[in-house]
Amino acid sequence: MYNDLDPILHSQLRLAIVSMLVSSKKVDFTYIKQETKAAAGNISLQIKKLQEAGYVEVEKTFQNNYPKTMLSITEKGIMAFEAYVNSLKNYIEPK
Repeated sequence: MYNDLDPILHSQLRLAIVSMLVSSKKVDFTYIKQETKAAAGNISLQIKKLQEAGYVEVEKTFQNNYPKTMLSITEKGIMAFEAYVNSLKNYIEPK
C-alpha cells in the first residue's frame, strides 16, 4: 500500500523541474531559475541528477553569443512522475 517514493523526484527542486516539464514539454534554464528562485549551481546539479536518471534530456546551444540550456522530459521521466503522483495519492487516501 505504501510504496517507497522515488528518491530522485522526492527532492523539492527536482520535483519542481519535472513538474514544469510535464506541463510544458520543453523549458529553458532561465525560466527554471526565475520560477524556483534557486541558485544556478543548485539547478545545474539537480538537472544533472535528473539527466543521469534518464528523466530529462538537455540541449545546449548558443543564442546571441550566450549559452542557452533547454530541458525536455523523456518517456521514462513521464512514467516516473506518474508513478510518484500515484504513490502520493496512496499516502493521502490509502486503499
